[in-house]
Amino acid sequence: MQGPCSIRVAAKAAALAVLCAALPAAPAAAKTDGADPPHRLKRFYDQRVVWHSCDAEEAPLDLQCSAVAVPLDYARPGRGSIRLALARFRSTADRPRGSLVLNFGGPGGEGVGRLAMAGKDFMPLAEEYDVVTFDPRGVGRSSPVTCGEAAYSGSPGPSGPPPGFPGSLGSPGSPRDDARGEAREGEAGNEARDDAEDDGPDASASPDRVADGDPHPYLRRLREVAEACAASSGPVLEHMGTVDAARDMDVIRHALGDRRLNYLGFSYGTRLGAVYAAQFPRRVGRFVLDGVDTLTEPPVEQARAGAAGQQAALERFLAWCVRDIACPFGRDARTAPRQVERLVDTLDAHPVPTAGGLGFSGQELVAALGQALYSRALWPPLERAVSDLVEYGDPRGLQGFTQGAFAPPVFGPDAPRRPEQPVPLDNPPAALLAVNCADAPERPSAERIAAGLDAMRASYEKASPVFGRYRLAEALMCYGRPAGTDFVREKVRDLKTPRMLLVGTRGDPATPYRWTVETARRLGSSAVVLDNRGEGHTGYGSSRCVQRTVEAFLVHGELKGGSCPAEDPETGD
Repeated sequence: MQGPCSIRVAAKAAALAVLCAALPAAPAAAKTDGADPPHRLKRFYDQRVVWHSCDAEEAPLDLQCSAVAVPLDYARPGRGSIRLALARFRSTADRPRGSLVLNFGGPGGEGVGRLAMAGKDFMPLAEEYDVVTFDPRGVGRSSPVTCGEAAYSGSPGPSGPPPGFPGSLGSPGSPRDDARGEAREGEAGNEARDDAEDDGPDASASPDRVADGDPHPYLRRLREVAEACAASSGPVLEHMGTVDAARDMDVIRHALGDRRLNYLGFSYGTRLGAVYAAQFPRRVGRFVLDGVDTLTEPPVEQARAGAAGQQAALERFLAWCVRDIACPFGRDARTAPRQVERLVDTLDAHPVPTAGGLGFSGQELVAALGQALYSRALWPPLERAVSDLVEYGDPRGLQGFTQGAFAPPVFGPDAPRRPEQPVPLDNPPAALLAVNCADAPERPSAERIAAGLDAMRASYEKASPVFGRYRLAEALMCYGRPAGTDFVREKVRDLKTPRMLLVGTRGDPATPYRWTVETARRLGSSAVVLDNRGEGHTGYGSSRCVQRTVEAFLVHGELKGGSCPAEDPETGD
């Protein structure tokens, strides 16, 4: 799940990451809390971060960059290492407590670029800490994973990339194949589990079609792309799970010279923080988990919960919108949801022409809605953007919501190529899939998926008539990839750590509030819940009450749960 920055950092953030990743980490000793790492990892723990200015026009003058080395494979550290890009704002205190490590969510979200672009949001925390972040393994400038040219050209398989290669857990996918007019002939796969006869055009493999009938063409395409990702990413793809990322954070903690890890994680970052606490309970300092991810639900349940959360957020937006005479969905909150469904269907059948020539489809509208619903502050511009589309046929306002998100590239032989850059264009969605699949042990067969498809379709459409069918395709995305670990499901429970703060937001479209309650119960007496009764994904960036509570704990050690009232995003009241 994405964090409070659902908007992806632009190319200039990648330039910053280049500088950071190029800088060395020097050998040195650092203190621990008595739980010494295994001897085979000593060379990684015997590092000290050496900070340098980030020499780029886009970098704030006080932002510093560096890198640390971590094992590619913790079970076999002699196989090699990868370098993780770091960035920090130094504390304004004469004697800071140490470092506060941030993870902004994803998975697949860069840390360095986000801190560079929005560091001022965290300056109150710099009164007590050096504010530090990093690009997790496989992300940004930390050995980024990619699915390579095969995702653009269609090789090694004949049918191109998997339609619906997702932009994010908050976005339902890429534009319809039939809207692009680039359907191509497919061929039957050779795998035993994929031996269904091919039905012809590539449109049969699109994510919106998988909800209508035979899933085998779509599953074959997923397997093809999984193979392309493995071939293009190299060995790091086998070690992308949260368990490894959490171990990386302990190497970072030690290299920073901190006895304990102080941590603020958003969305997916809450999963990362919980896994760290389960692996290194004696090294947990002050922990805040905001927008709490599930630790127990498989991808099918996660996607269904996401669809339901987005539908509920959409209906709250519509209830607000219809109070305005200019609302493009009418003046009746009871009929407005159906107006949205009709608009999606119309655009899927007749995409609006765009400057790029691909057309603005119903799926793209759903993607824009999914992004805009992440924050109540985006409701007014969303209303205006939909009005421009309905009244003038102008989709540019809606495209603005998805262009900065974890959007997939445009696939096909005529797709525009990104100039040679250190971070591949498809890195965010490629990393998102790699991490989520590495954390999920379930791998149902094609036959099992086909047998249960009708029931799945019905449950997803019940969860959300707007988002359900697209989230159904997302739920199948791990097909064709190796089964993941069961560590998150089985081992992250009953923590013996200092108390930590879990923030759940009632109107969160991406991480339902019930996940906060369930995760707190699972973590045990260490978890203290703050109930934010506002709207949007996560609370720290949208609620002054949440911000005050989080900062009181991190800066002053004052930990309390309770609740925060809903606030007007413009006034804070």
